[in-house]
Parts: sequence; C-alpha cells; structure tokens
Amino acid sequence: MMSTLKTLPDYLAPGLDIVSIGLNPSLPSVREGFYFANPRNRFWRALNGSGLIAEELAPGVAAMDTLLARYRIGFTDVVKRPTAGGHDLRAADYREWSPVLLQKLDKFQPMIAWFHGKQAYANYLKYGEGVKPAIEWGEQPRCIGLARVFVTPNPSPANAAYSLEVLTDWFRQLERYRVFLKNRHRGD
Repeated sequence: MMSTLKTLPDYLAPGLDIVSIGLNPSLPSVREGFYFANPRNRFWRALNGSGLIAEELAPGVAAMDTLLARYRIGFTDVVKRPTAGGHDLRAADYREWSPVLLQKLDKFQPMIAWFHGKQAYANYLKYGEGVKPAIEWGEQPRCIGLARVFVTPNPSPANAAYSLEVLTDWFRQLERYRVFLKNRHRGD
C-alpha cells in the first residue's frame, strides 16, 4: 500500500515555480535517495547546461534541497511505485497514483507542472482527468489547476533517441517559459 511503499520523497512546497514530474522512480533513485540518480540519466547534465539554474549542481540530496529552496523547483512522479523501467508499470498504477498527483498539484499550486516525457503526461491525463488529447513538446494548452503544463523529452537512458543537446535545449525553453510567465504575472 501507499503508506509502506519504499519510494522517493516528494520535494514540494506551496508556490513553487516548477514541479518536475517523472513517470515513476527508478530503482537506482530509490536506492540513492534522490531523483535522476542513475549515472546514465542525462537530467543533471541537461539541467546544469541549460540556464534553468545559475550554478552547477552535483547530483544528490543536497542538490535536491538547493533546487527546492533556492530555485523553487520541486519534484514528484505520476506513479510513486519504483520499477526497473516504465514498461513495468500497469494501468492499475496509473489509476491509483494519477489522482494523487492531481491532489498534490491542486494543494501546492506550482506555476508550471513539468512532465518528463509524453508518456508521463498522457498517462496522467488518461487516468487522472479521463482525457486523451494530442501532446506536443513544450507548452500545453491544458492547465492542471492553476499550473501551466510543459512537456520535455524524458532524460532517461532508455530514451536515447533524444541527445543531451536536444534535452538541454528543451530545458532552456522551459526556463524561457518560466521567465515569460513571471514577467506576465508582474505585468512586464
């Protein structure tokens, strides 16, 4: 059950700029205790090269704390059950966890819900909201509560079709989107 499941903790707080939403925790991430812990995962290299943050962070729990406190970037998953790969997830996992994600986003109201991969967003929509829209990369036409939605390719090593350069560019676009939304909110 959810209460005894060994998984990654959420890094969430009210009013975050961005909540990073993965498909589900990997086994290496649960073992190490932080998101994107697999050394072959390209998340940290793309993040460090993107301008989304103003310093280079080494993967680890301390980096997670820095991202939450200094950069207002939180972390969670569509499904909290860890697996060796996304292909190990079942419809029952999405039915159980997608409504939980919706509750988290409603509670914490981030500015942007950042999904890693079309599969993560599509399964959230199907099982959390009962819809199946077409999904493109980048800004999405739908919001989740007050959160705008942005989708980038998944940095997982299983998603090698997208190079580090392409991932880094999508992270840059996310940063431009964050700046645009903040300026619009301020009336600039």
